[in-house]
Amino acid sequence: MESDGQVNPIIPGFAPDPSLVLVEDTYYLVNSTFHIFPGLPIYTSKDLVHWKQIGNAINRTEQLSFAKSQALIFHSEEEGHMVAQGGLYAPTIRYNNGTFYVICTNVIRNGGDGSKDEMHNFIVSTTDIYGGKWSDPVFFDFHGIDTSLFWDTDGKAYICGSKSPGPMTRIMIFEVNPATGEKLSEETHLWSGTGGIYPEGPHIYLRNGFYYLMISEGGTYEDHSIVMARSQSILGPYEPCPQNPILSAAGTDEYVQCTGHCEAFEDKNGEWWGVCLGIRMAEKQLYGLGRETYLVKGHWSDDGWLKFERARLDLSVPGAQLKETEKLDASGGSGLLYIRDPDFARYTVSVKSYELTASSHDFTSPDESPTFIGKRQRFMEGASSVILSNISAPSSDSAFVNAGLVVYKDEHRFFRISHSMPANKIVFQVFNKAKQVDRSAEHQLENSFKGLKFTIAYTEKEYRAYFSIDDGEAVKLGRADAMELSAKDFVGPIVGIFAISKDDGAGKARFDEFVVDKAISNGAKQ
Repeated sequence: MESDGQVNPIIPGFAPDPSLVLVEDTYYLVNSTFHIFPGLPIYTSKDLVHWKQIGNAINRTEQLSFAKSQALIFHSEEEGHMVAQGGLYAPTIRYNNGTFYVICTNVIRNGGDGSKDEMHNFIVSTTDIYGGKWSDPVFFDFHGIDTSLFWDTDGKAYICGSKSPGPMTRIMIFEVNPATGEKLSEETHLWSGTGGIYPEGPHIYLRNGFYYLMISEGGTYEDHSIVMARSQSILGPYEPCPQNPILSAAGTDEYVQCTGHCEAFEDKNGEWWGVCLGIRMAEKQLYGLGRETYLVKGHWSDDGWLKFERARLDLSVPGAQLKETEKLDASGGSGLLYIRDPDFARYTVSVKSYELTASSHDFTSPDESPTFIGKRQRFMEGASSVILSNISAPSSDSAFVNAGLVVYKDEHRFFRISHSMPANKIVFQVFNKAKQVDRSAEHQLENSFKGLKFTIAYTEKEYRAYFSIDDGEAVKLGRADAMELSAKDFVGPIVGIFAISKDDGAGKARFDEFVVDKAISNGAKQ
């Protein structure tokens, strides 16, 4: 039996930079998360089609801080806007002698234009991946990103990565003790790709006596591509594949664009595949849900080179019977998301309700953690909603509490519909600093309420905000073009609830029936 239908994306919505390892009969996959906590979600699958989140490699605030993970805005007439987040970049997951390893970079912003960024590279490990018992980070010295682990047949462990600064980065390698982070050799330059900008995302594979080095280049947007080289020595020299690039959608009219940052692997049946990032693009510069994870078929040529098919929504996977409603189960391993370094004393979460203590930090803060709980938007078409059951603030002339529902990307871009007191107003706001958008619509309430329901419905090209009072008729308050949230960036939209006050801790909000991605049409598929 083969899967039949829309397999891709296998991890939809804010799932960039995938890395995968097969251990016994189970595939394990990890993605980037940048400024979001918990970080580095771990997904498992038996058939490459149906996936379940089992945890996060960064699941304790003591492991790392994301206070300096702010996003930088770049603009050019040719390229438009790019918003570059800090935080956790491009992890790699590996398994060796009973232990899982995730290696990653925490990019620390020190203000300015990014020239003073610090790259804090680290390894976390676990022998209990289902229990989520990941170690504290083991740091190692490397000024770059996209680090990857490789164990050779002699037992030596190597790290390869993309050496900064860019855009003409270099792929470097050195021997390491993964338990301590100690460098056991000098760095050696392996390759700089075929001439595309930002050579990065390296992985090394050993097959039939050759070390294959596979990397991304061309940047992570429309010119993104995968190229490969090989050598009979791990330290090179490396011979480029004559068929490069081996994966790209550049210059095509494919719906799935920007494909790259790929992990190659052999499945349980000896077939070869790749997991890569890609973006569903209905039109130019509309980056939809951002970078998602796609499965692509791989083929080896008679002369020993790998080539991937293009990423498309429909894909046949032998042995997998597609069950659309069960494609992704993200309920395990904490499907709830927070911004940067959350203060969990602000949150009381039960099966049906959420009580949030308001903070004075709004979403525009570049380094603080607003009171916010969210989930990734996984559906291209759907609706998310919540009922605000109670909102309270101290009795004073300066009291102010704002609570509601938001579609959030970073401190520069969000849509939200919320209730403000004591003004007793409902406000819909569209904010995009990069595009100089800040507009709002208001509705004045005349009476109190028992339940104020907020709904944000979305299609591929627009978001619409509604409210209803005490089970009354839904009223549309505003809309936003999806393009107003879109840019060349690293993250995807997160739908969440929030509470903000003038003074930290001065106010609470209770929410019930928080639902993300309720399907509203045949197009609402995972």
